[in-house]
Amino acid sequence: MLYELIAFNKLLSNLSSEDYERLLPHLEVTHLSLGQTLYESNQPIDYAYFPINAVVSLINTLEGGQSINATVVGNEGMIGVPLVLGTMRIPMAAVTQIAGSALQIEASVLRTELCYSSALCPLLLRYIQVLISQLAQNLACIRLHSAQERCCFLLALLQDHVGSSELIMTQEALSRVVGVRRAGANEIVSALARAGLIHHQRGKITILDRPGLEAASCQCYRVLRAEYSRLSSPL
Repeated sequence: MLYELIAFNKLLSNLSSEDYERLLPHLEVTHLSLGQTLYESNQPIDYAYFPINAVVSLINTLEGGQSINATVVGNEGMIGVPLVLGTMRIPMAAVTQIAGSALQIEASVLRTELCYSSALCPLLLRYIQVLISQLAQNLACIRLHSAQERCCFLLALLQDHVGSSELIMTQEALSRVVGVRRAGANEIVSALARAGLIHHQRGKITILDRPGLEAASCQCYRVLRAEYSRLSSPL
């Protein structure tokens, strides 16, 4: 069962069978609940997480208490990248935005495995490069694209991360991910529903027209899909 679950994390699925077997005894399935804080900013990291169908936000909190959603991580990535870089702290908080399952591994064990696996470290370093590109793309998106285009882009990305057309998330959570006030998120969701792209009800958004949603999104979705595809290409 655990072996099969690894395949649902697209990052781990790039590993060879031998590397699978090395990690298998150290991975544990865990449920990430909505709003669960996996890491506090600048606090020690105890576990790394490889989402299966959960989605986690990396959140930067400013001195005045205002928080900004830096990016979201789902089944194509991991939470805990500082461990790959030799540190045990992360400057951002990690909070679950869509509840679901993840594979967790103790930080100390992962750091040991990085020394023994010939493929794991290069793969995770390539993922960090993709994550940096995602952070940069999000910054450009906030600056240059409309909130509605950005919402379409993120809904398509969230569907990829969850693996389902049904996203169990509140409009308040969506507003945090998109970076708008809740009233603004409500207006965007209503407009997308009128266009037949989505259906929304309390606590759930269902994507009805995926091609239409992609067409209505900004170029950021296509840019990030191309970045993620490089994770599966030969080194």
